[in-house]
Amino acid sequence: MLIDFDALVAGAKSGQLVSFPTDTVPALAVRPDCAGLIFQAKQRTQDKPLILMAATAQSLWQFVDGSLRDREIWEQVAEKYWPGALTLVLPCSKNVPQGVNQADPSTIGLRVPNHAIALAILSQTGALATTSVNRSGEPPLQTITEIETHFPDVLTLLPSELETIQPSLGMPSTVAKWSDTGWQILRQGAINLDDTVGYYKF
Repeated sequence: MLIDFDALVAGAKSGQLVSFPTDTVPALAVRPDCAGLIFQAKQRTQDKPLILMAATAQSLWQFVDGSLRDREIWEQVAEKYWPGALTLVLPCSKNVPQGVNQADPSTIGLRVPNHAIALAILSQTGALATTSVNRSGEPPLQTITEIETHFPDVLTLLPSELETIQPSLGMPSTVAKWSDTGWQILRQGAINLDDTVGYYKF
């Protein structure tokens, strides 16, 4: 369903599925407590986690739990790479709604996208549970026409709302998971994690 910016924000706040562009691939998003709607729409099994996306790092730290030293390292990485195409998988707090990551309820993926429209929406909605727009097992959809065709009930921005917005990279974010021994790269994407920030392993 093609709608304007304000209607999309209102729909997201009310718990409806929405789609918007990001710096990687378009996002399918919903309020975290309504995460089950994404799995239904994508025909996706519960063993694949969603990530929480927000407009600022400060909006996401409430969802993680770690030592002061760990937090310092996470914040260093976030300061260098966010907004950007890096998803951090961190130990989650009790503030993460059930259903966002049923595969591993002890962790949560977090990201701040580097895209004006995405940031504008997230600044008004707060953190949203997100994933790529596609049926499970199929390539991510890249255009408004594709999204409207395959997901007609998802609230999507009118093309006129996107005329002056920068294009997406068309590739997914890098996913880095924190453990006792440092960062583990689960998926190499658009960002190369610098080993001078915190520490990591492959």
